[in-house]
Parts: sequence; C-alpha cells; structure tokens
Amino acid sequence: MAKLNLVQALNLALRQEMERDDRVIVLGEDVGRDGGVFRVTEGLIERFGEERVVDTPLAESAIVGTAIGMAVAGLRPVCEIQFDGFTYYGMHQIEAHATRLRWRSRGRFHVPLVVRAPYGGGVRALEHHSESREALWAHLPGLKTVIPSGPRNARALLLSAIRDPDPVLFFEPKALYRAFREEVPEEEETLPLGRSRIAREGGDLTLVAYGAMLRPTLEAAEELSRQRGAEAEVIDLLTISPLDDTLLVASARKTGRVAVVHEAPRSFGPGAEIVARLVEKAFYHLEAPVARVTGYDVIIPLFRREAYYLPDVPRIVQAARRLLEAP
Repeated sequence: MAKLNLVQALNLALRQEMERDDRVIVLGEDVGRDGGVFRVTEGLIERFGEERVVDTPLAESAIVGTAIGMAVAGLRPVCEIQFDGFTYYGMHQIEAHATRLRWRSRGRFHVPLVVRAPYGGGVRALEHHSESREALWAHLPGLKTVIPSGPRNARALLLSAIRDPDPVLFFEPKALYRAFREEVPEEEETLPLGRSRIAREGGDLTLVAYGAMLRPTLEAAEELSRQRGAEAEVIDLLTISPLDDTLLVASARKTGRVAVVHEAPRSFGPGAEIVARLVEKAFYHLEAPVARVTGYDVIIPLFRREAYYLPDVPRIVQAARRLLEAP
C-alpha cells in the first residue's frame, strides 16, 4: 500500500469517487486551476474538466446555496470552503435549507451535500484561519459533523460522506495535512459515519479525542505508561454529530476515569456533551469527575501565543495524573 499524507488521501477519495459516480461535482474558491488552497483538489480539473471542478467567486453563501440546488437536482456536490472561519457565511444556507429540506418536504427531497473545510490551529495562521467551532455545527439537527484524525480514516470517511443522502460538514485538521503519512489502500475503503473507534486499548483510564488532538493524546498515553505503568484507553470520535457514545460509555464503565481532549473552547464544547452522556449512562461507574483538557474561552491567539492555547502532551498527562490520584 502507498503511504499518503492527509492531503493525498483526500485527493485520492475525491478522484476515485468522481470516477465512480459522474454526479459528484467539486466546487469552491480556487479548487480548479490552483488545486485548492492546500492542494487537496490538485489535478482534478485536468482529469474531469471545468464542468465537474468549478472555480467559484469568493462568496461562501453562494457556493453553499448553489450546491444545495445541485444536490436537490440529483448531483452530489462537494464544496470546499477555504478556511473554517469562513463557513459562517454559509451558515444561513446550511441551517435554513440544507438541514431542513428533507423535513420540510416530508422526505421528498434529500440534500446529499458535503461541505469540506480545513479547521483548527497549529499552522501559525491569521485571524479567522484557525477556528475550532465544531460545536456550532454539531448543534444543528439534520447535519452530520465529521472530523478525521489521519490519512486512512479521512479517505474512508470522505467516501462515506459523499455517498450519504444528507448534508455532511467535513472538517479537516489542517495541522495534520502534511504532518505524517499512513498506508492507504488503493482499493475502496469506507467507514460508517456516526461511529467512533478505539485507537489504543487500556484499562486504567479513558482519554477521548478527535482530529489533530488524537496524536498528542496517544503520546500522552504512552508517557503515562512509561512514567506510571498506567494504560490509557484512547477513543477517537471521528464523528462529532451524531455522537457515538457506545464506546465512550463502555470504556468509562471499564476504567472509571475519563478525560476529554479538544482544541475548541471549553464552555459548551463537545467535551460538555460527552460529560453529560457519561453522567447519564455511566455515573455509578465513575471513580472521579470527568476531566476536560481544552482550548480556552477566548479567540484563538495569533501564532506567537497559539502554543499556549492548544492542548499538548504535558497538559493531558497532568489531567490524567489527577484522575489516577483521585481517591
């Protein structure tokens, strides 16, 4: 199997699905001749032409609105919004139309739409270019919110997202675009949306993460094993909404100690929902309050202070130690 980075894996998914299904259309700012701001769509316009790889004006609301019409008409559009901080300009189209058309039409119309966007910090970007606001989107009924954590599952999840009959917001951790490579099979591979996975098995505590935070969480788990002999189970969410709490609850009942890691702000973030689910379904198995290692309730700082904002291995290890030492 070829070893691909995240950009290459996403490009493979788009190319293969466009070859398989001529209803798949890619559109967005600079996705054609420039191959996208991070080059995820590189080479697609040469292969499929300008009718299926469409360079659009700088107008996110128009991009999403046009794609909704395409989807209702029978196509399977994949929009690229250049940075997650600009997805807000498409919020009205997504919330008022894409997520509601199946309900509004009593099932007569579906919106098989994917909105792709690079998200999160860690690349020393400017304001509006390092947002981590997945909780805003996860709160919308009718919209799936998917966040891969590596090249292989990104490719598999994007295929599933494109084939889904309903709208999917597909957030790509930009800090991982070229951070590492994984073996990705050439043959088709999909993962179901709305399912989490166990990235590392353990029995002493549970660490929950997703996206770019999975790697420091795995590193923290190894550090805990070396320092204390404590084996952490690490759960990779993959989909924020719908949230798969089956593995979360089972792991919490097994270990009794849980920490949630995400770079989104702490208040009302995905970690809060996870804590609520665990209190509802695993309360009597918990040996300590669920910990949260998150971003802070401020606008993410510019690059000189960004590292202080993002959760890292020491912060995760410190939270885990407190859990292990709780009486």
